[in-house]
Amino acid sequence: MAAASRPRLSYRFAPTRRSLAVGLALAALAALAYVLARETSAFAIRRIEVRGATPAVAAQVRRALAPFVGRSLVGLDGAALERRVEALPSVVSVDYDRAFPHTLRLDVVPERPVAVLRRGREAWLLSARARLIARLPRGAEPSLPRIWSGGPERLEAGGFLARGPDAVAARALAFAARFPARIAAAAFADGSLVFRLRSGVELRLGDPGDIRLKLAVARRALPDLPRGSTYLDVSLPSRPVAGSTPEGATNPQVSRGG
Repeated sequence: MAAASRPRLSYRFAPTRRSLAVGLALAALAALAYVLARETSAFAIRRIEVRGATPAVAAQVRRALAPFVGRSLVGLDGAALERRVEALPSVVSVDYDRAFPHTLRLDVVPERPVAVLRRGREAWLLSARARLIARLPRGAEPSLPRIWSGGPERLEAGGFLARGPDAVAARALAFAARFPARIAAAAFADGSLVFRLRSGVELRLGDPGDIRLKLAVARRALPDLPRGSTYLDVSLPSRPVAGSTPEGATNPQVSRGG
């Protein structure tokens, strides 16, 4: 007896006209909703929150983004926002987040001041990245070390020092944020880095390599310096040397006041 033939199943993969119409209608509604959200004040920026920065830097960021207030969070040009904020001399980088309905949140990484760069009558706040943050009145920021510059380059806010002695000194000071002895001045000359401490001791670091290690050795050696020592040489961290420099033989790059 022949086996009964099985019924053939047919599948229809092509969308029906009804489903196409529904899909197009939903897409049109989504597009319309986007346009309305972008062009109307439903999600307009009314508040800018800045985190991670000092009040002064946060105020600079808000002023820079003032043109964005009133614009929609939906159509926010993030690349333009980042360029505007990161162009500020006091800012390293920024991340942003939309906090609907009306808040723009920013996480800012500010520049970290490490020194005051002095050149003639000019004084500039200098960052750990050797970036010029702002011009200062003379005598400002007395707690920061001084770097006395003789370089020819033009100084302007937001600019970076070229890879010269002043930039080397600034980047070395970036490693000394937690150094217990206060640093009055820093200089890099003839391949040797020198910090002048406020105690009057000259800290000789040699070449700008292994700064963390050299500062760690200096941290331990300074409390035990022999009486009358005017310098501590840690250019060879395994063999720190202390001594007294003859009068008038101190490094002129680091012995100036102001």
